[in-house]
Amino acid sequence: MLKALGAESIEDLYSDVPQDAMAKVPVSIPGPYTQMEIERAMDEKLAGDKVQPSFPCFLGGGVWPHYVPPAVQFIISRSEFYTSYTPYQAETSQGMLQALFEYQNLICDLTKMDAANASMYDWPTAAAEAALMAMRATGRKKVLVSRAAGYDRRRAIKTYVEAAGGRLVELGYDPRTGLTLMDRAKPELEDAAAVYVEQPNFFGAIEDCALELGEEAHRKNSLFIVGVEPISLGLLKPPGEYGADIVVGEGQPLGMPMNYGGPLLGIFAARGDLAFIRQMPGRMVGRTTEKGGEVRGYVLVLQSREQHIRREKATSNICTNQALMALAASAYLSLLGGDGLRELSRTVHLNAHHVARRISGLSKYAVPYFESKFFGEFAIAHDSPSVSGEDIYRRLYAQGVLGGLPLKWFYGELPKAALISVTEVHMRKDVDRLVDALSKVG
Repeated sequence: MLKALGAESIEDLYSDVPQDAMAKVPVSIPGPYTQMEIERAMDEKLAGDKVQPSFPCFLGGGVWPHYVPPAVQFIISRSEFYTSYTPYQAETSQGMLQALFEYQNLICDLTKMDAANASMYDWPTAAAEAALMAMRATGRKKVLVSRAAGYDRRRAIKTYVEAAGGRLVELGYDPRTGLTLMDRAKPELEDAAAVYVEQPNFFGAIEDCALELGEEAHRKNSLFIVGVEPISLGLLKPPGEYGADIVVGEGQPLGMPMNYGGPLLGIFAARGDLAFIRQMPGRMVGRTTEKGGEVRGYVLVLQSREQHIRREKATSNICTNQALMALAASAYLSLLGGDGLRELSRTVHLNAHHVARRISGLSKYAVPYFESKFFGEFAIAHDSPSVSGEDIYRRLYAQGVLGGLPLKWFYGELPKAALISVTEVHMRKDVDRLVDALSKVG
């Protein structure tokens, strides 16, 4: 095999790996094992995992514990659907294409936008692709991003924008409220391709500047990009109603469990004329009729934008996408319905405020840390100068609770703050455990 590869040794196969990244000592790999022995070893390792609900999770920050109806898992497990690929052969893939078409319609209805694609990888890549789309559409090279947006989104946007010859400018936030500051945005918008904010933002705060920021962006011929957590749209005004040009978000709450390194779902929707929508990345499914006009059918549309046709001139390099997760979201939203989504959103909101009141009753926490309205996440801080956000996280973990995401990990200027996230899965006994554990901190 080495001879066929033109290599003299196994080490030659790793010649492109930097030496400082190579292991300095031989790696000890046990085995060989039979499949039965491997399964037993994996079961023993997995037995030590801390999972919801026995180890309640209040972390949030981009992935959340939500209830997934068994019907969703059943639907996406059917052999007709069980693939991540968007089908090219329309004549043999009408079921999957129709499901993706329905997903796009549901996302448009949820966000009040004109068009949606069939999925991106996750929220960060969707946000980064939105920035590139804005640069293409406006011909400008500067992108403004709220510093109150999620760290992974900001990093992805920076990577994509700078690789495309652009520049990222971060807009600060008010240290008292956690809300994006408008003062810096106005002059920077003069030559900006777009401005990106999240609603709610990473701190859980509901941005009260969204409408004003969108109007100011449009006055300067810039685009307005909004990142959303989709469950919040059962209560909060959809971005399409306050001027968003592009909407992105994380679809994981829509029928997907939390996972470590597994699939997520990037939501991507836009408004405007066909010329603008042609700048969108990713697959899009449309509905048409067969010859004669009597039978409806579903096909991939606007394919001339895509990598399998345009190669390096494509709007995006995304190819294999998250079609199976888009199907899960479509099933979840269809099962839930509009009234169900509103009730779920209301439940999350009320649960979060109930938990905040319970924690504030301990008297030794600033709750919420930021003086602003919040939806389902909020920051807290211990009143002792010696107790940091990381201390809160570690001490909760030691007591069997995952919670208190340290904001210092993403914002060096916030060493004391920790993020608490609440959803519909958190029952009274989970909240009691969290509050009891917090009472023992400090």
